[in-house]
Amino acid sequence: MNDKLIYLDHAAATPMDPLVVEAMQPYFSEKFFNPSSPYAAGVAVKRDYQAAKARIAQVLGVVADELVMTAGATESVNLAFQAAERTVCAVATIEHASVLSAAGRYREAVLIQPDHKGRISPEAVKQALAPDVGFVSIALANHELGYVQPIEEIARVIQVERERRRSAGESTPLLFHTDASQAAALLDIKVKRLGVDLLTLSAAKVYGPKQVGLLWVRPGVHIAPTIVGGGQELGLRSGTENVAGVIGFAEALELAAKRRKAEVKRLQGLRDAMIRKMKAELPEMIISSDRKKSLANFLNISFPGLDAERLVFLLEMNGVMVATGSACAANSGTRSHVLSAIGLSASDIDGSLRITLGRLNDEAMVVRAAEFIIQSVRKEQERIK
Repeated sequence: MNDKLIYLDHAAATPMDPLVVEAMQPYFSEKFFNPSSPYAAGVAVKRDYQAAKARIAQVLGVVADELVMTAGATESVNLAFQAAERTVCAVATIEHASVLSAAGRYREAVLIQPDHKGRISPEAVKQALAPDVGFVSIALANHELGYVQPIEEIARVIQVERERRRSAGESTPLLFHTDASQAAALLDIKVKRLGVDLLTLSAAKVYGPKQVGLLWVRPGVHIAPTIVGGGQELGLRSGTENVAGVIGFAEALELAAKRRKAEVKRLQGLRDAMIRKMKAELPEMIISSDRKKSLANFLNISFPGLDAERLVFLLEMNGVMVATGSACAANSGTRSHVLSAIGLSASDIDGSLRITLGRLNDEAMVVRAAEFIIQSVRKEQERIK
C-alpha cells in the first residue's frame, strides 16, 4: 500500500499477512489438485487440508470434525440459523445485517435491546427467553462499536433456562450462537470458555483471505445443509474444498493468537493517543465506543451537525481512509441501526465515523490521521456556519 495512505478501516477488511500469502501460494500452482481425487497428489492435498482444519480447531479448543468451512462469515451465519428451524429466534438489535436478515426469515424474532453503551445484558437475554425461543445469536464484539459482550454470562443464563425446560418437561431446545469475526484477532475465542453452541469466524478479519469462514458446531446440534452435492464438510456444505483459503485461514489464526497480547497493548496505546489529540482540539467530539469494554482497535466518534460522508471525502483527499459505520450499512446508504439503538440522535449518527486500527498503523500514522480529522472537522464547521 502507498506509504502516504493511512488505512483506518480494519473492521471492514484486513490485508493478508505475507506469511499467509506464502502458505497459500503452492495451492494455486503445483498443489492445485482436487482433494477428493483418488490418486496420490489429490490425497496429499486432502491431508494438507485436514491438517489446516486441525490447526484452526486447536486455536478454538475443539476438534476438526466439528468445523464446517464456508465462504465467509455471512454464509456461516446463515448456516447457523438452520438450527433455528421451527423455533423463535432472539437476537440483539445491534447485530450485523447478516444476523438480522437471517433472523427475519423465520416466523418470529425477539429483539434484545442494548444499553446506551451497546452492552447486551444477561438480564435482557433472560427476559427475552420466552418458552418458544429456541435460538439466540449475539456477536462477541459489535461490528460498529467494538463492544465486547458478556458472552460467558449470557451462556450461563441460557444454560439455566435449558435446565428449567428439562425439569418442566418442555421440548423446545435452546441454542446459543455467536459471531466472533471481529474479535478473533484480539480476544481468546476458545469455545469452552465462551459456552456457546455455534460460532462464526471470518478469515478476512484476521489478516487472512476473503471469502473464507467457518461455523463451529457443537456435537449433537442438528443443522440442515444449505448447499447439497458431494457431501463435503460433514454434508452441510457441499462443493470442492477451498484448500488454499483454509490453509491461509489456519496460518492467519495462529499468527493472531501468537501476537494477540502484544498487539492489544499496542493498539490500545495508538487509540488512546488518537483520542487525546482529537479531544484536546475538538471537545465537542462524542465518543460512542466504551474504551474499557471495547476491542482495543475500535473508536466510534461523532461530530454533531456534520455530514460524515463529507468528512470521509475530505479525509480521503488527504490519504486517510475511515468508515461512516459498518461497510454493509454504508453500502446500503442507511443510517446506522447500531447507533440508533444506543440512543444517538439523527444529527449525532449522521456525523459519526468508525475508526478501526490494525497492523498497518503506527504512532506517526495515527497522529497524522488525528491532525487531518481535526482539520476536516474545523473546515466543515466553518462551511456550515
